[in-house]
Amino acid sequence: MNQSFYIGAVGAQQQLRRLNIHGDNIANLNTVGFKADRSDFSALMYQNHRGIEEELPMGVGARLLMTSTDFSQGPVEDYGRSLDYMIEGEGFFGLVDLATGEVTYTRNGAFVMSSLERPTGQVDGNGQPILETVYCLGDGTGRFVLSESGGLIEVEDPKQKLPIGIFDFANYDGMVQLDDTRYLPVDKNGDLWYGSGVLRQGVLEGSNADLAQEYTKVIESQRAYGMALKMVQTSDEIENTINNLRG
Repeated sequence: MNQSFYIGAVGAQQQLRRLNIHGDNIANLNTVGFKADRSDFSALMYQNHRGIEEELPMGVGARLLMTSTDFSQGPVEDYGRSLDYMIEGEGFFGLVDLATGEVTYTRNGAFVMSSLERPTGQVDGNGQPILETVYCLGDGTGRFVLSESGGLIEVEDPKQKLPIGIFDFANYDGMVQLDDTRYLPVDKNGDLWYGSGVLRQGVLEGSNADLAQEYTKVIESQRAYGMALKMVQTSDEIENTINNLRG
């Protein structure tokens, strides 16, 4: 079959993936702490043709090589909440899931006071431990914010200055995105250290996705998708014409 058929089919499928990436960015324009993804394409080369002096590579289209996350600073947003925090500069907030022990990292500083029961060290008349309820800083989804020393942060007054930890890595390449704003580091991100960012209370970091840029990418993908499908259609028509001539 004509190779252009495969080139067009691959191109259309890859542009659909690109549309999903930028569509997700647009959907998270108002998500606090969201970091936009970028799409990187690479040409596909699979066969060499003999040229005058050397072999010449013949391509079969392009594919979405990888997606990378843009960790640049987002805009400052003020919602008038004393438990809102943002990091000005580099670094992440640390979140721990006490049920699993998993520690993840985020730039979303929309925190809340979350209740937590802990033993007091005393027992009742039946020998059962006596529990007390304390309020710690959490993200509202069952996870708790880590302090500068890696522990939980008790909150008595929402307006007080809290010892929230800022953590960072040597590089962010390859961090696993668990949801819209949480990330899990991998080995190549390097060791964990204290971040150089500055903590600001009462404001949040908004999404760094740019609507104009994202719409431009969507339009580019739609046009490229249409051209790829036109190539598939034209290739199919050529094959039909050849088959009819043979008949």
